[in-house]
Amino acid sequence: MAEIVDAGGGHGKGDGKVRAKKMSTRVDMTPMVDLGFLLITFFMLATTMSKPTSMTLNVPDKQEDKKEQQTEPLKASKVLTIFMGRNNDIWYLDGVAADDDNAEAALKKTTYGTGIRDVVFQSKTRINSQNPKDEAGNDPFVVVLKPTPVSTYRNMVDILDEMAITKSKRYALVDELTESEKKLLGDRVVPQPE
Repeated sequence: MAEIVDAGGGHGKGDGKVRAKKMSTRVDMTPMVDLGFLLITFFMLATTMSKPTSMTLNVPDKQEDKKEQQTEPLKASKVLTIFMGRNNDIWYLDGVAADDDNAEAALKKTTYGTGIRDVVFQSKTRINSQNPKDEAGNDPFVVVLKPTPVSTYRNMVDILDEMAITKSKRYALVDELTESEKKLLGDRVVPQPE
């Protein structure tokens, strides 16, 4: 609280002058400090802390029997194969196998974000319109994601985000390149010597 304290003076005898009383003010800061701590405590308790976010990753169901289920092999015409290269480049084959004769001409380059998103949407539309759904009612469109030795962890997270954005339900993350894919990609996936 503010207090007014008499500083004295002004009533001296014999000098004949009338002087005004000098009052000094002193502000007590204790209540303001208390209020500050109360506000800090209130806002710390009233706010919500940011929760860590995680990406959902779907994995195949556990099989009770250890025998492998026989499925028909995927046709290359139903698959979009995405290779993650260096410098955030993406190389892709749309409906063509790496060991096909025209794979070199079909190999194209794009970037993350809208570039790969447009490629996925176009491929999904083309493949789903040309092929019927399977017995389980799944669309025939499949994406094969292949990180390379020159790609980064961020590239993999970004491409998995794109799968979620494009609502691609059938995709596989394959960490090994076949010999025909290595030959096709050449020096695009070879680590640079340091």
